[in-house]
Amino acid sequence: MTNLWRSTRARTENRSISTIDDYAQALQESLGYGGVSALGITQTQPGQSAEKAPGDLPGYARLFATNPVIWACMVARQSVFSAPRFQWQRLNNGAPSEMFGTPDLRLLERPWQGGTTQDLLARVIQDADLTGNSYWTRDGDDLVRMRPDWVQIVLERRRVRGGDLGWRRLGYLYQEPGGAPVALLADEVAHFAPTPDPLATYRGMSWLTPVIREAQNDDLMAGHKRRYFENAATPNLVVRLAREVSPEAFAKFKAKMDSEHRGVENAYKTLYLGGGADVTVAGSDFKQMDFSSVQGAGETRIAAAAGVPPVIVGFSEGLAAATYSNYGQARRRFADGTIHPLWQNAAGSFAHLLPTPSSAPGAGPSTAVRLWYDARDVPFLREDRKDAAEIQGLQSRTIRALVDAGYTPESVQRAVGAEDWGLLEHTGLFSVQLQAPGTGPPGQSTPPSDEEGA
Repeated sequence: MTNLWRSTRARTENRSISTIDDYAQALQESLGYGGVSALGITQTQPGQSAEKAPGDLPGYARLFATNPVIWACMVARQSVFSAPRFQWQRLNNGAPSEMFGTPDLRLLERPWQGGTTQDLLARVIQDADLTGNSYWTRDGDDLVRMRPDWVQIVLERRRVRGGDLGWRRLGYLYQEPGGAPVALLADEVAHFAPTPDPLATYRGMSWLTPVIREAQNDDLMAGHKRRYFENAATPNLVVRLAREVSPEAFAKFKAKMDSEHRGVENAYKTLYLGGGADVTVAGSDFKQMDFSSVQGAGETRIAAAAGVPPVIVGFSEGLAAATYSNYGQARRRFADGTIHPLWQNAAGSFAHLLPTPSSAPGAGPSTAVRLWYDARDVPFLREDRKDAAEIQGLQSRTIRALVDAGYTPESVQRAVGAEDWGLLEHTGLFSVQLQAPGTGPPGQSTPPSDEEGA
């Protein structure tokens, strides 16, 4: 029994608490919503028995809705991440092999009424980008999203040789504001957390966390541009009047100048001064302070945290350092370094919600099956037509060479398509170069020589 169970039992002496459901019920009855903090459930620190849900989702969601740099990076990740489909993949002697489908994959193909795999993956990556975590559970034939900031991970102390050795994940507790908590075991929840939080054991961390200051700076620069144009798109001015000017006259002069020279509609008008007024420029324009470089550097740091090359989303520094002629290299880096690891993590996170097939087409005794992603139809990852033609040419020559070597055409096609040479099956027939002199194919007698006939 965990320390958390014991702390709750102290408040409910007549209740037997031995499961996560007992804990959830006791929590609801004795403390109610918001009582979780009374138990000290925040992070995985000594004396605490749960990982609290991050409460920064609303703030990060506002960044996504209002900051164009963050919006561009998240949409770029989402558009590519949501493109593949899920398939089962054979592991032949531990090596990835053919892919195939079963009716059980319908849960991921139609996760809810009217939903698609793309809708599911778009939600998964959006939650992970904003909070570092995405939680899903199965309810019949539907997948249900659990809002990340309403989910807590319930932990249990791991006891080894009489001492404490970290934490074991016992389950999840989902509670909406004002609602009853829902307790779920660990194998009932698909938890996608691609970037681990260093202060937690199982919880993930958003990539937005280290670039919050950059996002704030970008918002300030956007506000600076707006104020610049609101003030007639001119540098800041200091206007000095003669010492003898009365406060009333100064106020009238200020109101008159603001009405005729402030705002975009009054930009570039000639400024006429009288009464000893003197104007001094106190600020710099965008060119003098190199505004585009300062803003571009912030955009690049945000894109780096998102794992998106700046040229992919069209940021100024990315286009200055690289053009669309080397867009292919940036695309490969984005796919290989960011998207493929996310796909692998997502496939592993959802695998235990589906029954794994007991066998696969052509499976042998050393064959296993795993849930995997099929990105062959993702447009973003397609090579140019020239590259595709060259790859097909190499494959066709490989097929021809293997068939000439005596392998069955069917096994050759499967082996080349799956990149698994273990699928090759030989016919037992060899070319004449591999046969001993005077021998023929199996089952065929060798004709006698002239000397033997004589």
